[in-house]
Amino acid sequence: MMTTMRTKALHAAVCIILIFAARAGAQMEPQARGSMEVAVTYNPTLANTVGGYGLSMQGASVQVRGQFFRGWGLVADVSGLHANMLPHSMAGLDLVTADFGPQYTWLPVHRRLALFGQFLVGEAFGMNSIFPSTGGVSSSANGLALQVGGGMNLPLSSHIGVRAFEADWLRTALPNSTTNVQNNLRLGVGIVFRLR
Repeated sequence: MMTTMRTKALHAAVCIILIFAARAGAQMEPQARGSMEVAVTYNPTLANTVGGYGLSMQGASVQVRGQFFRGWGLVADVSGLHANMLPHSMAGLDLVTADFGPQYTWLPVHRRLALFGQFLVGEAFGMNSIFPSTGGVSSSANGLALQVGGGMNLPLSSHIGVRAFEADWLRTALPNSTTNVQNNLRLGVGIVFRLR
């Protein structure tokens, strides 16, 4: 039942994003077609666990952004995070998220920086850990992922820049024997490549 509701919510989000992209594309002026960007970032992450204990994870992400109309674009973000050991457990955690959604980028007049905000929805995959379920315990699980945040890019040239910072609230829905919800603060710094 929960998987069906999650799947329906994910499909609804995809439809809304596709409608948004189609409408923006129909209104585009030829000179407004933006660039494709690829950002590769290092992502230290602070997470909560059952019982309110904190958890630190390390990882990286690749984010692909296509600009469609003025500052609006669509983003696909794939990240991988790792923790050696969960609090009060001998198990670690590997977490992979795959999210997509709209991003708005604001370029001030002087264009020495670019500020962006995003709202991404997708799937979280937990592996090599302990996930309680009604049938016992599993070493892997998947669930809904929601990522909301933003950051700042500093261009170095027309084709390369620095992601000076990124901060995202990453909410995952993986089994944990209580609320089945995890709230994470994902930070990021890295390099941005402009492809065209």
